Amino acid sequence: MVSTYTSYNSIINNLLVSLNRVSEDSVNAREESYFKENIAKVTSVDEFLDDYRLYSYAMKAYGLEEMTYATAFMRKVLESDTTDESSFVNMLSDNRYRDFALAFNFQEDTATAQTDAQLDDVIGLYTASVEGAGAAITEENRYYNIVIDEISSVDELLQNDRMRDYVFSVFGIDESTYSYSNVKNVLTSDYDDENSYVNTTYLPYIEELEAKVETLTTKLSDSTLTTAEKTAIRTQISTYNGYMSNAENMLALSAAFNFNTDGTVPTGETAQTEEQKATMNEAYTLSTDRVTSAAALLNQAYFEEQIASITTVDELISDDRLLSYIKTSYNLTSVTVVSATIENILTSDPDDPDSYVNTFGGGDENYLALARAFNFQDDGTLATGDSAQTAAQTKATKNLYMSRYNDADDEADETLIANYKSDMSEVTSVSDFIDSDDVYTLALTAFGLDPDTEWPYRIKQVLMSDLNDPNSYVYKLKDERYVELAKAFNFDSEGNIDAPVLAQGESEILAISKAYVVEKSRFATEDEQTAAEEEATYYSEQMQSIESVDDLLSNSRLTDFILEAYRIDPETVDEEFLRNIFSSDLDDPDSFVNQQSDRSYRQIVASFNFDEDGNVVAEETAGAMSRRGIYETIDNYVRQMMEENAGDQNAAVRLALYFERTAPTISSAYSIIADDALYEVFRTTFEIADEVANSDVDAQAEMIERYLDLEDLQDPEKVQKLIVRFCVLYDSENMTDQSGALTLLSGTSGNISADTLLSMAQLKTGGL
Repeated sequence: MVSTYTSYNSIINNLLVSLNRVSEDSVNAREESYFKENIAKVTSVDEFLDDYRLYSYAMKAYGLEEMTYATAFMRKVLESDTTDESSFVNMLSDNRYRDFALAFNFQEDTATAQTDAQLDDVIGLYTASVEGAGAAITEENRYYNIVIDEISSVDELLQNDRMRDYVFSVFGIDESTYSYSNVKNVLTSDYDDENSYVNTTYLPYIEELEAKVETLTTKLSDSTLTTAEKTAIRTQISTYNGYMSNAENMLALSAAFNFNTDGTVPTGETAQTEEQKATMNEAYTLSTDRVTSAAALLNQAYFEEQIASITTVDELISDDRLLSYIKTSYNLTSVTVVSATIENILTSDPDDPDSYVNTFGGGDENYLALARAFNFQDDGTLATGDSAQTAAQTKATKNLYMSRYNDADDEADETLIANYKSDMSEVTSVSDFIDSDDVYTLALTAFGLDPDTEWPYRIKQVLMSDLNDPNSYVYKLKDERYVELAKAFNFDSEGNIDAPVLAQGESEILAISKAYVVEKSRFATEDEQTAAEEEATYYSEQMQSIESVDDLLSNSRLTDFILEAYRIDPETVDEEFLRNIFSSDLDDPDSFVNQQSDRSYRQIVASFNFDEDGNVVAEETAGAMSRRGIYETIDNYVRQMMEENAGDQNAAVRLALYFERTAPTISSAYSIIADDALYEVFRTTFEIADEVANSDVDAQAEMIERYLDLEDLQDPEKVQKLIVRFCVLYDSENMTDQSGALTLLSGTSGNISADTLLSMAQLKTGGL
């Protein structure tokens, strides 16, 4: 008769063949097929429990066959919140129930407009875009200067999107509402010809608007007007001024280019002179709301140039650019500080306790600093021989400006980011996204899109696009910015928030994190357990940012975490091996991953949402169970059946196989006592009398710990030695032929006697 160890060793050394043989058995194959086909149809716990064939298959797979009758108990297991440490399943000491619950999808992943990682990425992109604004402007100026010299006609200019955007930014033309023919007529007008299109169209219009503004301004002085009437008049004046500004921009646009009336560039010339290009560059640099370093330098040069000719306060504050400059320099940018405030400060004597800066200003240091920075008299003029500023005063003002020019922008950014974080927590639909000004502004800016000119309908369609469908709306735009925007948010095709598309779904991240913590905490100190939990937190956070297999494999900390969660030594697995398993087809029995005897590898692959190119795609759902859960259940079932089949020939082989599989999960002597199979292996291995099982449980636990260092069960070599010992002693007790085992133990064909080998087997574990 073949020895126990020979039979056991034959199975273990040919594990893949053994597993495949069991899997291919007609009965097992039929049960597997039924399970795979029908588990995908199950959508509730009731449906699962009502299908006894499905239910019993899964219970057997997780070693819970003896609990199949307890459907009420198992319902509580399946309905437990696995994310809640105080839930029913997590309070059970037997981890088989937790593993069983984690294989199912009865709890949907949390829907959220953005994960923490997505939110941080968008804010990071916004910050980078802000910091790179100056460089972007420089690049646009460079591009414009090169291309404008090659432009040969108005049509060529307007049909180049990048060039058109540049020109429209300078002259304040709305991309979404402009008239192509109107702009073309302006560009082909002779600015110096009073009968040209631009002059006959816009000069009369400007004159008309000026007259209306003058009339309204006069009317505004009527003391009988109510506050509401005055407000309405001011609003109308502001509207007319806006119209005038747009009309004046059209005149400036005509003067900025040198096209012929037929739209061509004059022979031997370019569309713009060097001077016109320089003016365009400066205007473009100043056209953005944000003051970049380049814009600050232009403002500084303008201030230096203009301040020398200023002779009155009125001249100074009537120049909006100069007014803004000095307000920024002296930190007086509050909305309550108007031009009249600046006029009062500049005409105050800072040394007079009854002056404006000391009474109304209350001695504010910024008020006093501004008053001392200029030399105006109390009537707003300069004394004979004085200038508005001395060289020292101008230098001081310049220094203050350069140190403060972006303070307002920085403060606005901080407010915008804070509002974005707060408002995103309330976003539950695309409509919410579009209706939130701060969310919309920051998000679009982060991806290089202009929130002021972008079409909200287009953004809505982008965010509702299916990124897995190459024919979806977002891909038809042929603009990667929109694709990246869509990836940064989680909306479904109806515009509602959805679960995020992650490399691993929320439930899979939880499952592997729990497995890792359990593995690392089995014999850990408090500090080691804390470190394991911190590592699980790191894993959960990082998985939100993984977009491909390459991303995953480039982070050894993540791959080590995965392997250790499955009790695989990372030192035994290289990157090439991992790349091969992730590129395997799980449905192809001949694929690399399916040729591994350790079925953990295909469960790892099944837990990720990578497509054939290694990129993250939406998670495949299969009814009640995750894809990983399906493979894990099938693999567990096949292993259980393999052990049962082995037990039909030799009960000890089944015990040895069970012990080999279970040993690494044992962390307590009580776990051995509670498991009849494990306890039998222990008693046989250490020749413990059966009567001991009737003694006090605590005494039995102490006895087990005297014989066996439980931490040794984490070492595969020591586990194998225990199995050898068990097999030899089992055969000895049961009077079976030990020749095969003796030969394997001796490594020879007969140099050591059976008595000697038996004596070795009876040694205590200290000899292992």
